[in-house]
Amino acid sequence: MTDWMHAVEIAHPGGPEVLAPCNRPVPAPGHGQVLLRIAYAGVNRPDALQRAGLYAPPPTASDLPGLEAAGEVAELGPGVTGLKVGDKVCALLPGGGYAEYAVTPAAHCLPIPEGMSLKEAACLPETHFTVWSNLVMRGHLTAGERVLIHGGSSGIGTTAIQIARALGARVFVTAGTDEKCAACEELGAERAINYRTEDFVEVMKAEGGAHVILDMVGGDYIPRNLKALADDGRLVQIAFLGGPKAEVNFAPLMTRRLTMTGSTLRPQSDAAKAAIAEELSTHVWPLLCKGRIAPVMDREFPLAEAAAAHERMESSEHIGKIVLKV
Repeated sequence: MTDWMHAVEIAHPGGPEVLAPCNRPVPAPGHGQVLLRIAYAGVNRPDALQRAGLYAPPPTASDLPGLEAAGEVAELGPGVTGLKVGDKVCALLPGGGYAEYAVTPAAHCLPIPEGMSLKEAACLPETHFTVWSNLVMRGHLTAGERVLIHGGSSGIGTTAIQIARALGARVFVTAGTDEKCAACEELGAERAINYRTEDFVEVMKAEGGAHVILDMVGGDYIPRNLKALADDGRLVQIAFLGGPKAEVNFAPLMTRRLTMTGSTLRPQSDAAKAAIAEELSTHVWPLLCKGRIAPVMDREFPLAEAAAAHERMESSEHIGKIVLKV
């Protein structure tokens, strides 16, 4: 194995053009970690935030972007059990995915689902860890409940639709074009709301309100989300694409017994992420192996064209996941 690898680094904070090819030393796995030889890396919104200088990696993580990948185990760190060199896995990464090699805790690796390609599997970790931990572990979504998923055509959205349907929930989504709305309904959404022409608050009120809302928008969606909730409803916030601030009347939290919660994945402890991986292994991976849920693919770019991949993602024209071929 070589001592050096091709990678894409953030030359300085800025737009997609600051993503630059480079050579870096191959990292060494520490205790409980594995070194992955990456075949494909997923592209996610946090990568763009990090590139813009708005989302610093944890102190112990690589400064290279990339939070998920699929490939094979190239080396085991001390104390690793249950994996061997050559195993094909997909993994949640602390960073470093835009490269030929990356290290990650062994407990954050999951097997490639039966019949699935490495390209497809690279789309799984970041979205499935995020959706399951927020929709189910925090939002407590159960069968028969109504869930509203904002950004239904995104990687997170397409994953959330399928997981919610598999749980037996009634799925409502928002999206910005009729094409995206149609794609969401084909995936299993009962009703896709074009937010440019319809008011999701009115739609959900007519249905009796949402028991759970998964929101990545924030901003002026926050007070509207509270209005769209059913009594005892739960609002789960996972991002603030529209900004983190809003003027909110909090009285309904008491009078209607509402819950507001949320999380970000990357800063959580290795143990917390390992617990999510265990839940996914038990509850979601069997569904992937049976083909009941599957990643929705948008486009593939070579690693050296990571800037174009970011441009595609930030255009919001994509439906599903974007990957880099390493």
